[in-house]
Amino acid sequence: MTDGQSAAGASEDTKPPAWVKSERQLRREAELRGRARRSVSVATASTIVVVVALVVGITSSPGWPRVRETFLSPEAFVAALPDVLRGFVLNIEMFLIAEVFILVVGLLVAVVRGLRSPVFFPLRALAVLYTDVFRGIPTILLIYLVGFGIPALQLQGTPSDPVTLGIIALVLSYGAYVAEVFRAGIESVHPSQRAAARSLALSHGQTMRHVVLPQAVRRVIPPLLNDFVSLQKDTALVSVLGPLEALRQAQIHVASSFNYTPYLVAALLFIALTVPMARFTDHLAARAARRRTGGGTA
Repeated sequence: MTDGQSAAGASEDTKPPAWVKSERQLRREAELRGRARRSVSVATASTIVVVVALVVGITSSPGWPRVRETFLSPEAFVAALPDVLRGFVLNIEMFLIAEVFILVVGLLVAVVRGLRSPVFFPLRALAVLYTDVFRGIPTILLIYLVGFGIPALQLQGTPSDPVTLGIIALVLSYGAYVAEVFRAGIESVHPSQRAAARSLALSHGQTMRHVVLPQAVRRVIPPLLNDFVSLQKDTALVSVLGPLEALRQAQIHVASSFNYTPYLVAALLFIALTVPMARFTDHLAARAARRRTGGGTA
């Protein structure tokens, strides 16, 4: 036998044995799987019971035939769907345009409120005034004020398109809320992060851009998405200005047929968009919680 063969044989003899689960661990895993199956079975059974009880309770009520005819008419549903869907596209467009401007306005206001130099006091005061005023005005009232007030000024260059005016009102309203979300995220960054950045000779602007804001934005993504879920629904409020979005299209069909099923069509379209966003928000929040706890449970 050569030296190489003897060395190979020695290395094979010294290999550690393959790891094998113990009987205790196997029993533990089997017990956990059994618990999981029982939990799924109980949850499924209870859900079925609750759903059946709700269905029986609703369909056995005295007014169910009238409700079914007024709100669940298949003919009215099919007739209204194309127009309501076309209006819903306008809702999505308003949402996407407003979202970009809201992020910009909210971040700028939050950064301005964080400036500590006395020379920036007027800007800080304006930022505080903006958040206080526009968070205090109901969104639908603000839409009325902007939608009818700006055209009434008759200033040259001011917009008169109701969609544009509605987007401006949404940006003003939600920009104030998002500014507070960003400010909370900025203040949640530990002061040691700023101190470490300044010790590396970074200016205040560089510290905010490269150290503070990236951490703050990551922390506030779930609450921001919650605000945008509300924003998507509130685009329907712009219907008071007259654009043919989903709610206005539903109102037109209801007025012509005296059947409320078109409202159900609009509601289902909004649900189809907001529910996935809400679940995505929950996913991000859960992932952030796992990161904070190192993958364990608190």
